[in-house]
This record gives sequence, structure tokens and C-alpha cells, in this order.
Amino acid sequence: MSDAKYIMKYKHNKYILLILIVISFSSCYNYGSFYMLQENKKSLPAYEKSEYTEYKIRLNDELIYRLITSDETISKIISPQNSNTSQNSISYRVYPDGTIDLPFVSKIQVEGLTLNEATTVIEDRMKQMIPDAVVKLSLANKTFTVFGDAGSGIYQIYKERLTIFQALAMSGDFNDSSDRKHIRIIRDTDNGTEILEFDIRPKSIIDSRYYYIYPNDIIYVKRDFSSFYKVNSYTALLSVMTFSISLLFSVLNYTK
Repeated sequence: MSDAKYIMKYKHNKYILLILIVISFSSCYNYGSFYMLQENKKSLPAYEKSEYTEYKIRLNDELIYRLITSDETISKIISPQNSNTSQNSISYRVYPDGTIDLPFVSKIQVEGLTLNEATTVIEDRMKQMIPDAVVKLSLANKTFTVFGDAGSGIYQIYKERLTIFQALAMSGDFNDSSDRKHIRIIRDTDNGTEILEFDIRPKSIIDSRYYYIYPNDIIYVKRDFSSFYKVNSYTALLSVMTFSISLLFSVLNYTK
């Protein structure tokens, strides 16, 4: 075989190999792998159940404090603009020393307490001066954040024990390109910022440590790197193959 023919054959094979690589990279999404609550699959992780723990008050949290009493004088002092009502709602920030300042009482330590525990502590203190005092406490900054390939925004936690599915449904559905295998939750804990990474597809996600969303959580859904090479339908895949074959013949005709 002459050198010219060998070089020409080498070029043809190189072009053919290049086209085959393009086609092999271009594939359709396997929608079966997108399904939630899958079970009995060895390819999926199995998560252990974890007991739900109530949110504990942290520094810089904003607490909505509501005092209920039949004493109209106390009501007027706390909220003069609403002197005709005995129910008052005011927000108080948790200071760096873990305390909050409330009317008529010295600083009360609330950091590290659940809302129910803090309510009991505050109500006991208030009853020393107002026997019929009833305290209602809630969290003002009861929100979570979503960003990445499943929408973005800051959303209100509208119920206790909000799940990861409910949280993501509020931001919008996954895109085909969303990486469901590596969902991340960025969460503030007593030991600092923690990043929880998990696969959202297995059924064992229910009641695991990844299942419930807490105030100030940040949920990150990244884009699957392999989605760059994938198409949404077989029609699109056929278009890619047709284009590749047309390109191959064009190159072969040009090199003759």
C-alpha cells in the first residue's frame, strides 16, 4: 500500500472514529432512573431511619413573642397602639449571649432550647408578675432556601416536619438535567455548618436524617455533568445521528 493511500485511509478512519464518539456520547435520558421512592435496587443507597428532633433556637433568630393576659394595664404598656386588645405579638432577636430581652423581666436564656421549652421558661417567669399570663412563641425566620437546577428562591416553612419532597415541590420540579444522586443540604448546627449529601430516589429516604427540612436550611441541586451529552427524546437523538452521518459523508467527499 502506497504512503498516500495509507494516509488517506488513516484520515477516513479517524473521521469515522470521531463521529462514532459523538454518537456514543449523545444518548437519551433514562427516565426510569428519575423515579422517586424506588426500592429493592442494589444500585441505590439504603438510609437508616433517624428520630426527628425539634429545631433548637440559635443566635440571631427572631422570635415572635405574644403575651395573653386579662390585665389591660399590662397590655397598654406592652403595646399602646393596640390598647383595646390583650393579645400582642412582638418580635425579639436572640443576642450573641443567647438571651432575649422581654418587657418586665431580665434577660432570659433561650439559645439551645426548643420553642416549647423556651415558651415554658418565659411563661414561668412572666407568671411571677402576671398570674394569668399565657405566652405564645414562634420563629419569625422560619424559611429555607433552594438554588441550583431545581429552581431558586426563599420559601416559608408552613408546617411542622416539612419534608424534602414538599420543599422541592415549592421551588418547582426537577429538570431532566438535575442530579438526583447528589442533593445537598447546607445546615447550621451546634458544631458549625454541615453539608448533607444524599440520593433522593430511594424509598429509604423517608424518615432518614435527610428527610425533614429545618429553618435556615439551604438546598442545592446541581446539574448532572453527563446531561451535557444527553438529549430529551429519541427524535432528538435521531437528529444528532443524522447530522453526524451527514457530516461524515461531507468530510469523506471533501478528502477525496
